[in-house]
Amino acid sequence: MNTMTLQPFCVAVLGVAAMAGVTACSKQGERAAETPQATTQAVAPPAGTPHWEYGAEGPAVWASLSPAFAACASGRSQSPIDIVTTAANSQPALRMSYRPASLRVVHHEHMADGINNGHTIQINYGGADTLTVGDERYALVQYHFHAPSEHTVGGRHYPMEMHLVHKSAAGDLAVVGVLIEEGQRNAAFEPVWANLPTEKGMEMHYQHVQVDVDDLLPRDRSAYRYAGSLTTPPCSEGVKWLVLATPIQLSTEQIGAFTAIVRDNNRPVQPLNGRSIALDRVR
Repeated sequence: MNTMTLQPFCVAVLGVAAMAGVTACSKQGERAAETPQATTQAVAPPAGTPHWEYGAEGPAVWASLSPAFAACASGRSQSPIDIVTTAANSQPALRMSYRPASLRVVHHEHMADGINNGHTIQINYGGADTLTVGDERYALVQYHFHAPSEHTVGGRHYPMEMHLVHKSAAGDLAVVGVLIEEGQRNAAFEPVWANLPTEKGMEMHYQHVQVDVDDLLPRDRSAYRYAGSLTTPPCSEGVKWLVLATPIQLSTEQIGAFTAIVRDNNRPVQPLNGRSIALDRVR
């Protein structure tokens, strides 16, 4: 990528489809200081949605489950990938910034189709945060987690990975991947981590919770950039991927709290097929 100028901005996670969720509401500009008041609600997946999973009907057979999933096998620019080498910076500059806003947390199958069946824990974002790549602006729609990581670096998996999904006004998608390693307790995650939805199909509604997305990210925002796809069915291509080069840390207990609910929800790395990986260095 070209040089990345990181300025305060809002992030939006890809909202390919409706997402049921837990809501966290707070006054603008306040940090999480109050104990969340959480309520739960079971949510059924939409009727007629093709079923997929990470087990028997996992990544190896996704393409056979529905014609809509054909790209999972036939696509030539699929994600995730193993990050090994980088090309010279030659892409538009990236500007990132996040600010506090309300969010919705969802125990949810798949960010693209809104099915709540335990494929991940997803946080729906209702703020005005944006990600700008070149002249194109993307809004943060949601973020969610995989354990272990989907992207690898030199063949190495991390215990977890966070995906912040963004969508432009034209419907294009950009996803920021954040690798998570085991280390110190991360207080920025506690407002949500203290009340993770523990059952498939569960919605949780939080009150008086303020989350600053900027606090969830490493200080160094240098990122590997490449052209890829959704990592879950329908595996649609045309997604701009930005995988931050610096991981963040969660404690053993925090990682365990997530994997006690969802684990092994990672798609294997896909062939690069001649794609280049550019590195934007930004602090």
